[in-house]
Amino acid sequence: MEEALLRKEDLHQIKEHGLTREQVQKQLQLFKKSQLHLELLRPCTPGDGIEKLDHEKRRALIRLFDRERAKGRCLKFVPASGAASRMFRTPLLFLHQDGEITRESVSGKAEAGDGEARELLAFMEGIKKFAFYGELRSIMREKGLSIDILLDRGQFTEILRFLLEDDGLGYGNLPKALLSFHAYPGGARTAFEEHLVEAASYVKDQSGHCHLHMTVSEEHLENFLELFTRVRPEYEEKYGVFFHVTFSLQDKSTDTLAVTLDHQPFREKDGRLLFRPGGHGALLANLNHLQGDIVFIKNIDNVLPDRLKPETIEWKKTLGGYLVGIQTKIFHYLENLSSGDFTESVLEEAVNFARDEILLPVPDSFDRASPPQKATLLAQMLNRPVRVCGMVRNVGEPGGGPFLVKNRQGIPSRQIVEKAQVNPHSKSQQAVWASATHFNPVDLVCGVRDWQGKPFDLRKYVDPDAVFISTKSKDGRDLKALEHPGLWNGSMAHWISIFVETPITTFSPIKTVVDLLREEHQETPGGRGA
Repeated sequence: MEEALLRKEDLHQIKEHGLTREQVQKQLQLFKKSQLHLELLRPCTPGDGIEKLDHEKRRALIRLFDRERAKGRCLKFVPASGAASRMFRTPLLFLHQDGEITRESVSGKAEAGDGEARELLAFMEGIKKFAFYGELRSIMREKGLSIDILLDRGQFTEILRFLLEDDGLGYGNLPKALLSFHAYPGGARTAFEEHLVEAASYVKDQSGHCHLHMTVSEEHLENFLELFTRVRPEYEEKYGVFFHVTFSLQDKSTDTLAVTLDHQPFREKDGRLLFRPGGHGALLANLNHLQGDIVFIKNIDNVLPDRLKPETIEWKKTLGGYLVGIQTKIFHYLENLSSGDFTESVLEEAVNFARDEILLPVPDSFDRASPPQKATLLAQMLNRPVRVCGMVRNVGEPGGGPFLVKNRQGIPSRQIVEKAQVNPHSKSQQAVWASATHFNPVDLVCGVRDWQGKPFDLRKYVDPDAVFISTKSKDGRDLKALEHPGLWNGSMAHWISIFVETPITTFSPIKTVVDLLREEHQETPGGRGA
């Protein structure tokens, strides 16, 4: 049936995208399935799925991590293609409306209860505190405009236009990574630069080499390369590092076909199929291609100024040390199991480790199995990628959280779950979701090599059914979009997952531009060129 929906001329376009007809047909089938929801058993909490570390334990883990970091095992992976348009949603909304934007008109709407007007007013009243204010003032001066005079008069239109449109700073069309986030005496720093500075403290090896990889959009790749070329000498000299920064694009073959609301292929005005990026889960292909060892994953907008970095760096090392400790034990058991020269006591020790320390489910049939069968089963359980995930106390931030989940075979496992994965029509499941005490700040350290040092093929550990289907629009027409299993959700569903409580002070994302006005993002000492 799906084959009949595709035309002969579609096949060339599908091939151009690096896809096969069979893959596209499978995508069409996924749209027609009922949304698959996870079955939540209970939220993970400290002492029940989330590890809580004392000061002495953390010090030991940091020492352990620093020994491995010195060997050059570490890499930082940052998805950095996210557009700033969401961050500037409210200013863009006002800019695209008819008429002049004035303090008087915005204040009137704000006083009447308009939340977006209140946000714009807060933005304009605090505009001199933003790191990009100096750049904005300079570019407006070049065009014969004074931002100070316009602010005094309460005339906002030109200020917003020069900030957001391409004949000014163009912030409305840039990725978040290239925006100035923090102000320092020596100049402003972009989010990209803040990630460089942070990585220098916990990724560089004993020779000073520091590896960082970013996924970027094709249209902005040159901007990233230009910025890195410009700032690299200063940061390498200041922090005593040699940066090795690489970039990759989201593979076109990870795009997915869009469909109409009645599940027909969505076609553009010229009759061609519409393919859309497959969500952040598509970045698993980029991560897999790197064939790293110890990989830190963090969102582009979760960076702090220098005065608040030390605690974040300490916790990054703590998570890294926890991973190394777990890996060391796993590798020890796998080496023994693979040799064939093991005793019952080794098997018992290994299964107790799997069950009690990393909370893997052990099948009921294990005790009845022969020693060679036990060894094979344990090797299958332990020989997988490992991730240690920081989890922070729930303070009302949107996003996923840590849960114990039962899969379709009835086997429980620890997973990071997004709200879209929970049945909205089940009161009991929604109650479990609402009872979570912690959420996922995307603070991961991943072990992606096996006990013999070979890179795992990460595609083998994905839950392919954990897709997201959302409603979007194109040219005013509604459509359904398919996203691959999320990078830290379904894409890592079959990894060994460890959750560790980390402090909320390590999490301060920038979702809207006014978040940059929060106290933790206001900085003065110690910046680039200072």
